[in-house]
Amino acid sequence: MDSNFFAMMSRMKYIKRWALMRNSEKENVSEHSLEVAMIAHGLAVISNVRLGNNLNVERAALISLFHDSTEIITGDMPTPVKYYNDEIKEAFKEVEKKAADKLINYLPEDMKEYYEPLFFKSEEDAYLWKLEKAADKLSALIKCIAEEKAGNTEFKTAYQSLYESVKQMNLKEVDIFMEEFLPAYKKTLDELQ
Repeated sequence: MDSNFFAMMSRMKYIKRWALMRNSEKENVSEHSLEVAMIAHGLAVISNVRLGNNLNVERAALISLFHDSTEIITGDMPTPVKYYNDEIKEAFKEVEKKAADKLINYLPEDMKEYYEPLFFKSEEDAYLWKLEKAADKLSALIKCIAEEKAGNTEFKTAYQSLYESVKQMNLKEVDIFMEEFLPAYKKTLDELQ
């Protein structure tokens, strides 16, 4: 029996982000997911090293790597639409769940148990999912910084909104990341070296 799962996953590169915004640099879901996975991994490492926790850093990265994969089916719904009101938000959560079910069902039966926890939140991984959400917002904040560096003022309001949203998460790992790592995104390549 052949499986469509990985062929479907490879289609993340065709889903464009920031559809309502003028972009100086296009971004797709595949690129975004890689960045979110790296940031979530970093947040989990910070949590372990600086805050004395014992999180599974690899699992944090894996959860984040698949966090937007349902957009292969749903497309990237712009945030102002997705969160317009509670009714739309709940309806879209249901659509995302159905999309996740569909993707999981592309897997052979003997592999599903390994992927289901990467698509569906569990109490066991609740803190890792919080870090994924923080990493997702940090990635969006980094996108805003990149656009500003390119002279695009289109993302100015998004930056302010995201910055406040990230701070309100009250996660020490995020505060550390923002203090120690976020400023470097404003540097040029020469300044980084």
